[in-house]
Amino acid sequence: MDIATLLGLVGGTGVVVAAILVGSDMYIFLNLPGFLIVMGGTFAATLIKFPLKQVSIAFKVGVHAAFVGDKEDPLELVALALKLAKKSRKGGLLALEGYDIANDFMKKGIQLCIDGMAPEVVRKTMTGEMNQSIRRHEEGSKIFRGIGDTAPAFGMIGTLVGLVQMLSSLSDPAAIGPAMAVAMLTTLYGAIIANLIALPIADKLESRLDSELTSKSLMIDSVLEIQAQTHPNVIEELLQVYLPEDQRTMISSDEDGDE
Repeated sequence: MDIATLLGLVGGTGVVVAAILVGSDMYIFLNLPGFLIVMGGTFAATLIKFPLKQVSIAFKVGVHAAFVGDKEDPLELVALALKLAKKSRKGGLLALEGYDIANDFMKKGIQLCIDGMAPEVVRKTMTGEMNQSIRRHEEGSKIFRGIGDTAPAFGMIGTLVGLVQMLSSLSDPAAIGPAMAVAMLTTLYGAIIANLIALPIADKLESRLDSELTSKSLMIDSVLEIQAQTHPNVIEELLQVYLPEDQRTMISSDEDGDE
């Protein structure tokens, strides 16, 4: 669970609700027609812009990116690569058969090496899978950013609908209030959906994309160097470029502790 997302949603929602309750009754901010205009219109426009399958995948990727924290710690991946390199240097690539590798991407790459695939085939296969994952994140970010752009627009449409209803009912004072509520609340709904949900998820997907690109590139380089039987010390030097400066000295100490 990504605690930052949970804190952001709870905190953002709490601030809005608290501001409402301080000045008025919560009930007056609930308007079904206005909500349907914004949600229904935004969803319909999204389906017009993008294929249904792409939208479905984007929602799954978006929810996963928002609520699931990063599983791939580059420092742990480097430490794993060094362990695998040492083991393969002692017993060959076949010594890695059955080794418990939690990361599926790394596990698949090592298995390709064990199966005797050429380095170029290993690189092409792993790069292709990485590109597919990157493409899903890019499409998800694009769709959520589109939702963030569309929701306020439908909020404005709802405002215009409410104003038209209000102006057409000036002779009936009882109808002016509900029409004005639709006019104002649709703008509020659109702004909340865009700025508290859609746009933050789009930004988080882009952030996840950067970290995933780093992690998967690290793993591709690791697998290819292990396949080439490169000395672990050389692999360590090569992989340090993927780590922050303050973590680079931690690799050797971790390895020393494991021996």
